[in-house]
Amino acid sequence: MLAERTALFKSSGTAAARAAAKAAAESGKEIIDLTAGEIWSDLAPTIRVGAIDAIRRGINRYTDTIGMIELREALAQKVSGHTGQVWHADEVAVTCGAKQALFNAAMVLLNPGDEVIIPAPYWTTFPAQVLIAGANPVHVETRANGYVPRVEDIAAAITDRTRAMVVNTPNNPTGAVYGTETLVGIGKLAIERDLWIIFDECYGDFIHVDDAHCPIVSILPEARSRTLIVNSFSKSLALTGWRIGYLAGPKEVISAVKALQSHTTSNPNLIAQHAALAHLLNSDGSYERHLRSHLAGARQTGLSALSTLTRIPVPKATGGFYFYLDVSGLLRLRFGNDEPMTADDIVHVLLTRAGVAAVSGTTFGDPAGLRLSYGVPPEKLAIGLTRLVEVLNAWE
Repeated sequence: MLAERTALFKSSGTAAARAAAKAAAESGKEIIDLTAGEIWSDLAPTIRVGAIDAIRRGINRYTDTIGMIELREALAQKVSGHTGQVWHADEVAVTCGAKQALFNAAMVLLNPGDEVIIPAPYWTTFPAQVLIAGANPVHVETRANGYVPRVEDIAAAITDRTRAMVVNTPNNPTGAVYGTETLVGIGKLAIERDLWIIFDECYGDFIHVDDAHCPIVSILPEARSRTLIVNSFSKSLALTGWRIGYLAGPKEVISAVKALQSHTTSNPNLIAQHAALAHLLNSDGSYERHLRSHLAGARQTGLSALSTLTRIPVPKATGGFYFYLDVSGLLRLRFGNDEPMTADDIVHVLLTRAGVAAVSGTTFGDPAGLRLSYGVPPEKLAIGLTRLVEVLNAWE
């Protein structure tokens, strides 16, 4: 018999979407898979050299539980430059991707019965990990405000049990970027109500509007003592499979994270650590510029194709590398059936009729949304979105 906590969560919805796409392809269908949250790209040369050099030197021993001191020092310097504040190695933990950083944060901050405010639509891992920690996710809707939460709506959701707020900008799945006014309002609210801020900026390198991404502690320094910054190399360096991320926050939190991680994974992958360190020490930024340019081109290709949609608004896609479609205009009662349609039904039709795999918004707490990744090869993106538009424009 399984532990009761297993009833609180299920496998990742995005992983399930990828599995459905793979199964369809294995059955002989030509599938354009727009489900994965990753960028198809070659390795950065610095990453390749760093990894190969570590292997050639026969490096194969444990590091410190939360990562090599050299890597944590380099990350502290990176965060310092990013936020305009001084950070130290004892304020940084290296983790097995951003998911472990988030898991660590949930486990060391939350008590059973606590509440965590999470704007919706949300990345499915946020509420799942809150539940694993014994706390309760409280969702604040953002659809009416362009998928950016209103500070007053967050304030209205706060109770005596509220312990933390999740701030994810640029947002997965919507691509929304939170402006300075919103971030300052959230930060001041956290200070006034004595709340933690879990600030996930994994997509921060990909902004497609004039305004830059702003770390919350850079625009409201007084919020630093209650903010945990979550980031990874998965998106910024297209290293999803390498599982290397980090958590930056107050020393006492990082100390607790170290103790927790010593009983879960211990240190992150050694070769990935050396690769990340080599990049931080030797990169001239050209790889990142190439990746941003690549995604900017893919975004324009995609927006051009999606501009021909007749009953679905063209997404803004201001950050990250997703198009998030509001398909509420297509949802209606099924013919001869009182069961309402959701984005799940549209995803099924797209897979079977268009050969295009997408992620339903129900995965993200939104039954009227559809997430499409444009991190795929450009030729596949163009074909996939052309097919998708044809099917959705013919929707009856």
